[in-house]
Amino acid sequence: MAASILSSPCFADDQFTRACVCAQSIPRWENMICLKASIRSGKQQFDTKLYMVPSTIAHRRHWTSRMFASVGSADADTACQENDVSSRASTSRNSTRSEPFLGESRSHSDGAVDFQMQLEELFEEVKTMVKMGSKDEARDLLQANYEFVKEQISEGTKGIEQAATLDIVALGHLLLGDLDLIGRVLDTLQEIVDLLNDDIPVLDSVLTHMGSMYSAMGKYEKSMLVYQRGINLLEKKYGQSSTYLVSPLLGMAKVLGSLHKAKKAVEIYQRAINILESSRGAESEDLVVPLFALGSLLVKEGKAADAESPFLRILSIYSKLYGEGDGRVGMAMASVAHAKCASGKAEEAIDLYKNALQIMKNGSYTKFDDGVMEKMRIDLAELLHVVGRGKEGRQLLEECLLITEKYKGKEHPSSVTHLLNLATSYSQSKNFVEAERLLKTSLEMMRKSGTPGDDGSITFPMLQLAVTLYHLRRDDEAEKVALEALHIRQKAFGKDSIPAGEALDCLVSIQSRLGKADAELLAMLKQMLKIQEDNFGVGSRETMPTLKKIVFYLEKVGRKDEKVFMQKRLAALMKKFKQMVEY
Repeated sequence: MAASILSSPCFADDQFTRACVCAQSIPRWENMICLKASIRSGKQQFDTKLYMVPSTIAHRRHWTSRMFASVGSADADTACQENDVSSRASTSRNSTRSEPFLGESRSHSDGAVDFQMQLEELFEEVKTMVKMGSKDEARDLLQANYEFVKEQISEGTKGIEQAATLDIVALGHLLLGDLDLIGRVLDTLQEIVDLLNDDIPVLDSVLTHMGSMYSAMGKYEKSMLVYQRGINLLEKKYGQSSTYLVSPLLGMAKVLGSLHKAKKAVEIYQRAINILESSRGAESEDLVVPLFALGSLLVKEGKAADAESPFLRILSIYSKLYGEGDGRVGMAMASVAHAKCASGKAEEAIDLYKNALQIMKNGSYTKFDDGVMEKMRIDLAELLHVVGRGKEGRQLLEECLLITEKYKGKEHPSSVTHLLNLATSYSQSKNFVEAERLLKTSLEMMRKSGTPGDDGSITFPMLQLAVTLYHLRRDDEAEKVALEALHIRQKAFGKDSIPAGEALDCLVSIQSRLGKADAELLAMLKQMLKIQEDNFGVGSRETMPTLKKIVFYLEKVGRKDEKVFMQKRLAALMKKFKQMVEY
């Protein structure tokens, strides 16, 4: 029975994107006030353009931030949508204004400026509350504004002002991670945008945000529809080569990738790249996001060799802009290593990872204890283990642990990951005694940090400990730990969950050597098979090892007819996957 593998083998896409593309800090505006009273104090609507046409600089920030929002994680989407919200009011920043009450009697122009500022300040207030830990207060503020817009809608007012406010409310809930609440707000927002004409200013921005949020929720078909509408109206307004198209194009490409339509996604990414090349030049930093998204998709689709080209372009862009010793060059180099690793060029990948880490250590772009550097060390360590250079890999893992202890303290919970990785490394080198010590240390650390005994996360070192005790032939101890892990996982994740199936697999191996009844072991194996079929499919590769064990125990208990049936299933799967490998 093998111990669990180290952390994920490839460089984290989201981390690279955040670090390389969001190097510019998100603007933070001062004098933020709570808008709960002011938003609800009046019902007058402004028949004006809520978002004015940005200046050249604001324009660049506007599309760049929206572009990034299309390719990052939900958290990254939120971060760069914050940029977008701020940029909306950029041209009105120097305008004179008093307290921002929607009900004030003003000219339409002044009212529009006030409304823009209120929306911006609302979002900033939510961000501040979240950073201060006041999430419930942030939700109350968003709910108050949502209810106010609902009142306006019930009175028959359904315009861009209501859509813009709902857009901010939805973005606020995205920042809070409230996907269920986002769905409710988006339903209301969808009703409004369906009624709006395409020539209404800033509708494209709202549609782009909607596409991003639908994507974050996994509602890809809805996401495609709003992205497509946004693209169509932008093409009519600005032409088919406008940089305003980049954000929704990248959002659509991301959704197409999620829908397993990789060929079409690649075409859309390439179109966005072509637009930027013609507008900004072939060596513009603005190309980094679409190039990275394209390379990541190609790796995911098993075309790692093709992915090297876009990653190498990123490396070239950063080298020319910032010099070969800049930290961004190191991160770009790691993305090339990622592609090399995926295409089987392990030694080249190792050299690139080492060079990347050295560049980042020598530069000032990232801190020594930076999370990106930590991830790179772990990725390199795993790759070294894969090629049989476990000792070198273990040194990197020990370095990760020492850095964490130095900057965060010796018993900080984040040390647990490094302890588990080291335990896995020692298990692979057959040093199970040291692996046991590290695993028990990690469990003790988790309990001291307040992790509840029935928390599913505690079962990962627990199950790894059971495996280690099994290798040490301390089967009674191993069984006790595995049973506890199984019960916790069944309660935390569900009896038919994949984590519960993994614990069952471990327990079957242990109890088999303890000589438990064959019928009991067979029943557990069938339970495992059902979990695998439910989660991976009846004809999945994951079911094959379990089917082999079931055939073995059916032979032992003398159930020949059932054994023949299972043997046929197994033979069909073996033939299927052999043909796939040959093809």
